[in-house]
Amino acid sequence: MVEHERTGFVDAFTWRFSRLAMILPAIIVTIMFYEVIMRYVFERPTLWVNEASLWMGGMIYLFSGLYAMQQRSHIRIFILYDVVPLWLRRVFDVASCVCIIVFCIAVIWGGSGEAYAKFMRWEKFGTAWDPPIPATMKPLILLTLLITTIQAVSNLIMDWNRPPEHLDITDEVDINIEEIKRAQTLLDAEEAAKKSG
Repeated sequence: MVEHERTGFVDAFTWRFSRLAMILPAIIVTIMFYEVIMRYVFERPTLWVNEASLWMGGMIYLFSGLYAMQQRSHIRIFILYDVVPLWLRRVFDVASCVCIIVFCIAVIWGGSGEAYAKFMRWEKFGTAWDPPIPATMKPLILLTLLITTIQAVSNLIMDWNRPPEHLDITDEVDINIEEIKRAQTLLDAEEAAKKSG
């Protein structure tokens, strides 16, 4: 995958933060491997691995959305976006940024009371290990949405004067046409040799 260039300090922060967050899947695999060994080899299952992997998995889900926003890999309808003039593309960009801002502010506004309450009473998960997943994840969701809003505005500002990109289906397909032609020529030569000999 070719990553989008980092433009501005918001992109740089999100990119560096996402690099740290990419360690979490490796940690999940490691602790799950530990759980399998402990459960099936030593017959001493852990109390904490399942909840810890859920906790980190939730963080990965949040952070990957932020990374997708930084990479500009969110959904656009390119069949429409590519055929309109630049001024209308900018209207689309502003409209999508406004929609993101309105959504994030609405979720932050509506969820801040609950997140604050869960954090202040340090609400736990209610299992044997009992980690504070609700107390940490609810505020983390709101914080991630705030950073996503800032990232969306930064994308709009940084990409405003960028020349338009035209996507081609061949950009998405990793096929070497010359290799296919060579393989077809070899097959044709083999078939011709079988027929003549």
